[in-house]
Amino acid sequence: MAGTLFIVTAPSGAGKTTLVRGLLQRDARVQLSISYTTRAPRPGEQDGREYNFVDVPTFRALRDRGEFLEWAEVHGNYYATSRVWLKQQVEAGRDTLLEIDWQGAQQVRKHFPDAVGVFILPPSMDELEARLRGRNTDSDEVISRRLLGARGEMRHVAEFDYVIINDEIDAALDDLVAVVRAARLRCAKQHQRHPEYFAFLEQD
Repeated sequence: MAGTLFIVTAPSGAGKTTLVRGLLQRDARVQLSISYTTRAPRPGEQDGREYNFVDVPTFRALRDRGEFLEWAEVHGNYYATSRVWLKQQVEAGRDTLLEIDWQGAQQVRKHFPDAVGVFILPPSMDELEARLRGRNTDSDEVISRRLLGARGEMRHVAEFDYVIINDEIDAALDDLVAVVRAARLRCAKQHQRHPEYFAFLEQD
């Protein structure tokens, strides 16, 4: 039985990483796809855990060899998803989650049309700015650039199956867990999971 691919997208500062981490803690059947990036690690991040951190020449070499399912330049840095690894995981029946931007989501859906898309929104632009500043990891210039791009990113929300407004973190996490559970209960997935039952129902 094929696994389910989940795509989670949000503007920077909307709480996506926190929600995904909470989902992984509450549902051991979901694994995270580790993307490649050329941005520098933030404090506490480790290579191979949050991202596969590579320099620009290495990234371009991997891209040119066709290693990536999708790639994009976001805020001056490159991000990409390993095509071969992701295909292997889904075919092996493992539910896998991708944290990518809307551009990457569009490209992934071309290869995985059954992927479940979730867009995380901040409760307001003012709150988004407060969260970005509260990180104390980015300069004023970077924060201004992220805020400028956020509205444009959020306009792609209608391309996703589910929308979660992250006003209160516990409630938003409950919503994300509910999306994963609902996806597993789709008729096609249940048919794969219980073929004998459905074969009985389809008998004349």
